[in-house]
Amino acid sequence: MRAEVTKGQSGWSLGRLFKGNIRQYGMFIALLLIMLLFQILTDGILLKPINITNLILQNSYILILAIGMLLVIITGHIDLSVGSVAAFVGAVSAIMIVEWQMHFVPAMLLSLLIGALIGAWQGFWVAYVRIPSFIVTLAGMLLFRGLTLIVLEGQSISGYPRAFQKMSAGFIPDIPGEYGFHMVTLLAGAAVSLILIFLEWKGRLTQQRYGFDVLPLPLFIGKLAVLLVIINLFTYVLASYAGIPNILVMLFLLIVIYTFFMRKTIMGRHIYALGGNEKAAALSGVKTKKMTFWVFVNMGVLAALAGLVFAARLGAATPKAGVNFELDAIAACFIGGASATGGVGTVIGAIVGGLVMGVMNNGMSLVGLGIDWQQGIKGLVLLLAVAFDLYNKNKTA
Repeated sequence: MRAEVTKGQSGWSLGRLFKGNIRQYGMFIALLLIMLLFQILTDGILLKPINITNLILQNSYILILAIGMLLVIITGHIDLSVGSVAAFVGAVSAIMIVEWQMHFVPAMLLSLLIGALIGAWQGFWVAYVRIPSFIVTLAGMLLFRGLTLIVLEGQSISGYPRAFQKMSAGFIPDIPGEYGFHMVTLLAGAAVSLILIFLEWKGRLTQQRYGFDVLPLPLFIGKLAVLLVIINLFTYVLASYAGIPNILVMLFLLIVIYTFFMRKTIMGRHIYALGGNEKAAALSGVKTKKMTFWVFVNMGVLAALAGLVFAARLGAATPKAGVNFELDAIAACFIGGASATGGVGTVIGAIVGGLVMGVMNNGMSLVGLGIDWQQGIKGLVLLLAVAFDLYNKNKTA
């Protein structure tokens, strides 16, 4: 969330700060406004601790898929098969864990390997045979949905061990004692706050050292204060109920790892270059085919992980698992600022987009809107988000 300004600018203002970073801040503000709207419409139910926890648990697998889908979209491709792949991997995990009585840890590793192989299969056709990703993954969606039905024989398989289900439905343990709050969660919020202060201040000093423009100190402190309030309010709400869900720890690690990968590594920059202009990237030395191939392998692994998380939350593998997961993941990326033409998007943006979808689903359910209205409203929000993105792109071109 660093400001993007050119040298020679003066007379900083909040308006100029927002205008220069509208793509980054727009969805954050939209998310806050949507939460405020449904908090009012639901008479305060939306932001109750138990509902916030449920929001995290209900949307965890979509957020995992959104991270992988973001990389696919940045490269200029699409993956329509992720819901079917998640369902197929969940079905295979049920066979291994429930029917074959395999320990869930090696079964999970094998499931992730299956996801990687599926991603490699699809990535080969897209990267090396040059079949459009829409066609390859549409075929994959049909293929792996059919294989799911074959593996499960049209029936659900339940009976996962409790330890496996805790991945998606458990919480991190607390310090022994009676405190009234989940103390580990409060301490985690304080620790994240200190780390954020250190990283932001270090980044500011580095920018100043190299002569880049930085926010005036009052605005920098104000931005940091807002972030700290959000973090500690969030952990306070979680601590008021059962603490930090295990799946939230997994999501946090994925966000940190993929944000670092996309921002700080050569491969991350190559992915952006590939999506921005494939021919120019190839002439610059980027191995475009190899990069596309590995992006789909990564998507396969994350789709497998999402399938395991969904199966653990449900406590069963079902033939209907994963239906429309791909649409929610794609919508999360576009709502979060990814460009339909590739080359643009951030991990944080995809997560925010996923939360926008999740809060809308939850809020509309709480106020009693039918599924027909929910689908229509979500479609309209997606259309407006992409139109907003194109408007800003044309305005700055």
